[in-house]
Amino acid sequence: MLQKKICILGPSGVGKTSLIKRYVDGIFSDKYLTSIGVKIDKKMVHSTYTPVQLLLWDLEGVDKYCGFNPRYLRGASAIIYVADQSRFASVAEVMEIYALAQQHVDIPSVMTINKSDLPASIGWDDDIMQKHQSAFDSVFLSSAKTGESVDAMFERVAQLVTA
Repeated sequence: MLQKKICILGPSGVGKTSLIKRYVDGIFSDKYLTSIGVKIDKKMVHSTYTPVQLLLWDLEGVDKYCGFNPRYLRGASAIIYVADQSRFASVAEVMEIYALAQQHVDIPSVMTINKSDLPASIGWDDDIMQKHQSAFDSVFLSSAKTGESVDAMFERVAQLVTA
């Protein structure tokens, strides 16, 4: 069995923890709890080649003033970047976080625009998504609340880390 460390990065409040809870436990809660430091969850994935245990590192939200601790990225096999479709600025923040992470690691990365169940913010369109697709191995539009694309996103990450 393989174990692969996956880091989840993004600004505060975009739904990183909710995406993990939906994927690992199949649940969603409207209660907002700020992550402090890192929380690690595990999920076994049975890919076509070999079973792989994803170690999902839920990192605290990144803001402009403190950034993130690059030591958390050591040993990571992939990164999931999470933005919030109802907060257009979060997409630009994710791109800043991506640029910071790229200074420390060169590993597969996936971006998900979360909260697809909420109205899109002004200025959001498909051109933005296509513009950023070249930076990432895959881009998803997801909802931790409804479950839209959550399993598909994590399955894609599992494919990337076992290829």
